[in-house]
Amino acid sequence: MGAEGETGWFEGDGGDGSERVVAHVDMDCFYAACERLREPALKGEPLVVGMGFEPGETIGAVATASYEAREFGVESAMAITQALDRLPRKVDAATDPDLDVDEAGFYRPVDMEYYESVSSEVKEILRERADVLREVSIDEAYLDVTDRVGWDGVREWAADLRATVESEVGVVASVGVAPTMSAAKVASDRDKPDGLVVVRPGEVRDFFADLPVEEVHGVGPVTADELGEMGIETAGDLAATDRDRLADRFGERGLEIRRFARGEDDREVTPRGRPKSLSRESAFAEPTGDREAVRDRVRSLADSVADRAASKDVLYQTIGIKVVTPPYDVNTRTRSLPGPVEDPDLVEEVALDLLGEFEGERVRKVGVRVSKLSFTAGEQASLTGWDGAGEGERSEPSESASGSERRERHASSDGSAADGDGDSGSDDGESSAAADGDVTDEHTDDPGVAERGADGQSTLGDF
Repeated sequence: MGAEGETGWFEGDGGDGSERVVAHVDMDCFYAACERLREPALKGEPLVVGMGFEPGETIGAVATASYEAREFGVESAMAITQALDRLPRKVDAATDPDLDVDEAGFYRPVDMEYYESVSSEVKEILRERADVLREVSIDEAYLDVTDRVGWDGVREWAADLRATVESEVGVVASVGVAPTMSAAKVASDRDKPDGLVVVRPGEVRDFFADLPVEEVHGVGPVTADELGEMGIETAGDLAATDRDRLADRFGERGLEIRRFARGEDDREVTPRGRPKSLSRESAFAEPTGDREAVRDRVRSLADSVADRAASKDVLYQTIGIKVVTPPYDVNTRTRSLPGPVEDPDLVEEVALDLLGEFEGERVRKVGVRVSKLSFTAGEQASLTGWDGAGEGERSEPSESASGSERRERHASSDGSAADGDGDSGSDDGESSAAADGDVTDEHTDDPGVAERGADGQSTLGDF
């Protein structure tokens, strides 16, 4: 048998010769689609869904932008103020003679509770159609349908799945089918919106060959730049690169992304347990030293994370921040409380306090996380005396900045900064950076590289 990554693993055979049939379902511009469900008049209109802001306000970041809004240059993770410069509100344009109402759009705040209710309807349909369902985020999931459908009928199966989701729930999904998880993920992004791409066994490496290297699962902007410095521009280049050369530069992760580019992925679709942490990240278009802009972003992220925790009825005992400074130095700080709590004001207070250590620094990205989660019903801990407990703990910068950015797809998802359309990722950018700034539910059981949302809505972070 050949060396691992050369001939030891084959496309979709999981190492045992079987041909898995894996589907990746990714909802298109999911937050915007949900808003259009309850406001049909928004259909076809430029629509921006923002996190951390209220109607009429300018604080916050874009969680997702509809395709119509993207035509005006609005992107997921963009600051609301910047989005308004490119796409004014319709209500403002209607009363301002200097603005063109036809060049304006609609803005709505994130309503996670409503989005989750719509998502649950979609997931019920997916559960009925799959042998195994792995929920990645609010708007995407992997399905193992090996025992449900063969390759000759899989396109019809996928088309019927999309039609059922749209007719029964009212939102649109893109579906990618392939013999591996990594290829299915990329396939679902290839023809958005309302896309359907099937990559049959034996076709994965050819499918990847001419794609930009950042399309490979697990390769984000930072890693793509580093690969570009090595002359690796396409997935085909990555697949053909000498193993030792990649290992010297990226370690085991370099070998992993090479395997993905070669169509070699032995991961199985497995259900996921409860999240180990909840986080949201947001990237700035350019590194900034504006102290108030950074603090405002952290406030927005803290509010979003706290809201997410409340929607899940979860308590948390540790609050942390992530600060990425130029060139790509990743710094995390955490503070532990005496016991689990649910206290949005405290999340913001602690996050801003931890941020104080970076005053005067230029910042590329910030994130807020709560961890040590408790799903047990009961009274939360008393906070008496918490101020003196737990000093911020520093972690060293992650292995080369690409370590922190490796999930970029959109990531995920919900910043100005995917959770990606939200879609957090490459094309739909719900919150990208992938999906930076979107809420991410982090699990410790995730194998290999963390998934990143194609539409930027929700993604898995590594912070």
